[in-house]
Amino acid sequence: MGAYYDEIEIEDMAWDEVKSVYHYPCPCGDRFEISRKQLANCEDIATCPSCSLIIRVVYDPLDFEDESPDDEGSASQESEEDEEEDDNSDDDHFEDALEKLTLTEPSAALVAAAA
Repeated sequence: MGAYYDEIEIEDMAWDEVKSVYHYPCPCGDRFEISRKQLANCEDIATCPSCSLIIRVVYDPLDFEDESPDDEGSASQESEEDEEEDDNSDDDHFEDALEKLTLTEPSAALVAAAA
């Protein structure tokens, strides 16, 4: 994806203790946001919740390597969003249909009835 509004260094972003996110002003009047958890997962895209603009955050992933999800503190909103994604995603619960497939020989009566 190459359609970033801008590339911003993490040092130029401000930390919001209440929401537990780094933020940067967006031209629409809102602000781009990215969490420490996202940075720890090597996600470098900060989104604006009010418009479609995105920015690329320039940072050193090693600075967030030891970040655990528990360090988010009061970021309950993000954990609720993660739960919603889990409810909508069946990727984690994929079952291979071929593993449960059983083949049986059709009975002669059914074959004759079908013909």
